[in-house]
Amino acid sequence: MIIAFEPEAPASAVAAAELLATRYPGITPRRYVYTGIEHTITELHLLGHTANVPAELFETLPGVARVVRVSARYRLVGRHDPREKSFGFSYNGVTFDDSSVGVFAGLCAVDTPEHTDRTFATLEAHGLVTSRAGAYKPRTSPYDFQGLGSACLPWLFELATKHGIRVIAMEVTDARHIDEIMSALAAPGITTGVMLQVGTRNAQNFELLKQVGRQKTLPVLFKRGMGITLDESIHACEYIAGEGNPNIVFCLRGVKTHLGDPHRNLVDFAHVPVVRRQTRMPVCIDPSHSVGSLRLAPDGLPDIFHVTGQGLIAGASMVLVDFHPEPDQALCDGPQALTTAMLPRYLGYVRRVRRAYEELVAGQPEDEGDGADRSTRSA
Repeated sequence: MIIAFEPEAPASAVAAAELLATRYPGITPRRYVYTGIEHTITELHLLGHTANVPAELFETLPGVARVVRVSARYRLVGRHDPREKSFGFSYNGVTFDDSSVGVFAGLCAVDTPEHTDRTFATLEAHGLVTSRAGAYKPRTSPYDFQGLGSACLPWLFELATKHGIRVIAMEVTDARHIDEIMSALAAPGITTGVMLQVGTRNAQNFELLKQVGRQKTLPVLFKRGMGITLDESIHACEYIAGEGNPNIVFCLRGVKTHLGDPHRNLVDFAHVPVVRRQTRMPVCIDPSHSVGSLRLAPDGLPDIFHVTGQGLIAGASMVLVDFHPEPDQALCDGPQALTTAMLPRYLGYVRRVRRAYEELVAGQPEDEGDGADRSTRSA
C-alpha cells in the first residue's frame, strides 16, 4: 500500500500516518521523498501484508492525496495510478521530464583532448548543454579500446566547463568509478555535472545497481539489458530507487535477437509508451547503438534519423546519440557517429518530430502548417 501526500505536505502529516501504520502487526512504514520539477512529493510505503489495513483510515488524514493498493510489481518506479503525473527532476540546471526533449550527443569513448574540445565546441555552437562522453568502456573483445579511465576526467570536465556543458552521460562499470567521478567534479572551477550511465552489459549487476542508488547526488541513466525482458530491466531500476536515488531515466537501446542484420540490434522503440505507462521514469532512446551505422534509406535520410523519429513520436524525452568530429579516427563506434555536417540536420529533425508529437497530443489539426520553429529544450 502506498500513501501519497499532497505536494509540500508538512512532516507532521507524514508522521501521523506512520504512527497509524505501526498499529497494525507486521506492517513497516517506509518514507520516500521525490523532488520533482515543481514540487516535493512524499510517499509512505506500507511494507508487509496490507490486505487487512483499511485504506479509508489513511484517506481521511490531513495532507493525504490518495491511497493506492499496489498490484503492480514496480513499487518504487511504477505508475500506480493512470492519472498520476510524472514528477521529473532537475540536475545542474537541466530538466528531465516529459515536457521537452534533451539531446545528449557526443563521444561514445573519449579519445583525445582535441577531439573532445571540438565536440563540446560544436555542441555549444548549436545551443546544446548536454553530452555523452565515455571514459570507462566495457567492450566485447578484451583487445578493443577500453577507454581512458579516470586519467581523462580532469581535462574532460575542464573542457565541458569551458563550453558550458551542464550534464555528461558517462557509463560506470565499477563502484570505484563513482568515487573517481565525484572527486574530479569537486575540483575548483568545474561547473559541469555527470549522469551515471548503467550500460546494457551491467543491467543485472545488482551490486553496481545498489552502489549507483546509494549516492543521491548524480542522476542515473539506465540502459535496458540487451538480452533480458523489459520486466527484468524495470526491476533493475527498482534496485537503484530502493537504495534512495529515484532520479532515473530509462533508456531503450535495442535488443539482441537471432535475426541478425540489417541493424546492430532489434530496435525496441515501440516500448517507449509501455515504459511510460508502467513507470514514472522519463524515457530515453539510443538510436546509435540500435542501428549501428549511417546507412541511408531511399529517401536520403539515415536509418538513425528514422528510428529516432519512431522513439520521439512515441513520447521519448531524451536522445543519446553518438557524435564525433572525426569519426574515421574514433577508437569506438566511429561508423555510427554523426558527423559535424550531419548534426544540425539531425537536431532540426528532432525538433520537427517533437513538434509533431506535441501537436498530436494537443489534438491540433494536421494542416496547421509549420509556423514558428519552437525549439525543444536541448535540440
